[in-house]
Amino acid sequence: MRIAIIDTSTTRAAIISDGLRDAGLGDLVLIDPAGPLLAQLEAARPEVVLVNLENPSRDVLEDFFAMSRALARPIAMFVDQSDAESTAAAVDAGVSAYIVDGLAKQRIKPVLDLAVRRFQAFARLQNELAEAKSALADRQAVDRAKAILMKRRGLDEPAAYALLRNHAMQSNRRIAEIAEAIVTSDALMGDL
Repeated sequence: MRIAIIDTSTTRAAIISDGLRDAGLGDLVLIDPAGPLLAQLEAARPEVVLVNLENPSRDVLEDFFAMSRALARPIAMFVDQSDAESTAAAVDAGVSAYIVDGLAKQRIKPVLDLAVRRFQAFARLQNELAEAKSALADRQAVDRAKAILMKRRGLDEPAAYALLRNHAMQSNRRIAEIAEAIVTSDALMGDL
């Protein structure tokens, strides 16, 4: 697993690196926090990002949170000081683990594992939500298309659905695609 380490202090970066190597993780990339973070991270292609900030200002935190949103990778962030607003901003930005005053060599691997698992769980929830929204949109399109067919052709609901299903099978398309086409056509054609 490739891990990117971002730290303003080379001493702390060495502690993180040692902790990861002791845990059997040696594919490490040190990122220069003074340089363009996103470009460096895209070039390094890490699977996980560990960020350590001693006493971050709001601007520095905002830059890291913007990077977090753009990355779509597990991010563990260690900070020496924080407040409720910074913690909330980190969570909103998608930081998988936000650890305050907790940088210790032996804790790095468990925090890394937590960040990866939390990121995976959140990604699963996002996928499930997207699938549910898509299924709901498909269902609504099918219901509208059935209503249009029932009104225009004088069909009952089972017959309207059968017509949709048969046309979808004949044209080798999904029922929702046929339904969307009917809804779109009805919106364009109106009551001609």
